[in-house]
Amino acid sequence: MAERKLGVGVLGLHEGRTLLVGLSHTIPDSVSHGRLLGPGEVGRAQFCRPVAGCDLRQEKIDACRAVCPDIFYTKDYADMLARPDVDVVVIYTPDSVHAEHIEQAMRAGKHVVCTKPLINSVEGAARIVAAHKETGMQLMVGQSTRFFEPFRRQRAAFEQGDVGQVEFVDAHYTHRMDWYYEKSPWVKETTDWIFLGLSHPIDLVRWYLGEIASVSAVSYRSALAQEHGAKSHDVYSAQFTAKDGRIGRAFGHYGLHELPSARNCIELMLYGDKGTSQAQYHDMRYRHTGPAGEEMTEDCLYAMRGYYFDNEVHGMHYGEFSNYTDAFCRSLIEGSRCSPDMKEGIDVFCLMESARLSAREGRPVNPAEIRALIPDF
Repeated sequence: MAERKLGVGVLGLHEGRTLLVGLSHTIPDSVSHGRLLGPGEVGRAQFCRPVAGCDLRQEKIDACRAVCPDIFYTKDYADMLARPDVDVVVIYTPDSVHAEHIEQAMRAGKHVVCTKPLINSVEGAARIVAAHKETGMQLMVGQSTRFFEPFRRQRAAFEQGDVGQVEFVDAHYTHRMDWYYEKSPWVKETTDWIFLGLSHPIDLVRWYLGEIASVSAVSYRSALAQEHGAKSHDVYSAQFTAKDGRIGRAFGHYGLHELPSARNCIELMLYGDKGTSQAQYHDMRYRHTGPAGEEMTEDCLYAMRGYYFDNEVHGMHYGEFSNYTDAFCRSLIEGSRCSPDMKEGIDVFCLMESARLSAREGRPVNPAEIRALIPDF
């Protein structure tokens, strides 16, 4: 266990409640739920501890206080930022205010983790680049998929050379979002599903292909999106060509009727010159070829559903949120780099905006067009 744990303040206590519970509760066995950690007990995090929570809605504060009673709560973001025990702010607020909340935290001397998408506008990107440059505060993007068990195993195998040179990356995130329109009606007006949903698979494509030279995309507005009055398209298929010529695809559909036994809502396929692998969410399976070409499956669901889902709905994020927050805090303590950082987050924004522009204008887009609009980036 680390000698020093950084204090974490959480802004936005809907999804943020998940992080507070993940950091403050025990890891349950395969049938129970976690409970508050006792003195000396080790939970999901070794390098951080929850100290504060903030939300405009009293009912969200009350729900968090019921399960995490021993931390400071407030409706005023400035009050949380003023606390000396808050070293890191983790942000779970609507996309359109991410840049504002990131800048406020950095200028208050706090490091930041911000849920994906990091930002959804060129102006927002410029704002956080300037805040980072002027304050020196560090930022990590809360890309939960990277920190889910099968994707961690897939990445470790890739880094040790099991699949060789990746030649094609195929990633998707599909999910019927009627419940999300009801929970977060702001999505109809203030964002685009290219940011809200495709931020998962596009980040995965970039993670493995590196710098992207060209993006071509098509899109459509589903019947569900039309029914709810959403302004943005919610079906996207985007092709990516890396600087070295390798290719990838990201697909998203947020009005579909799901067939989860056939396709998990998030999947990543790596096709390499030495092997092939697949990671899945929610089912927590990692499939890959073996040394002799045999097909192998690592199924972590029953062993790790307590850690990742707290034995609740297979879609909660207790494990991933705790994993990335603890990894970031460890990097701050040790002075090392933690990925995805601010540059990666803005690169992914440039790819998302390139895909949106390509779909709208019917032409391939070089992401350099978008990057050139962001001062000092």
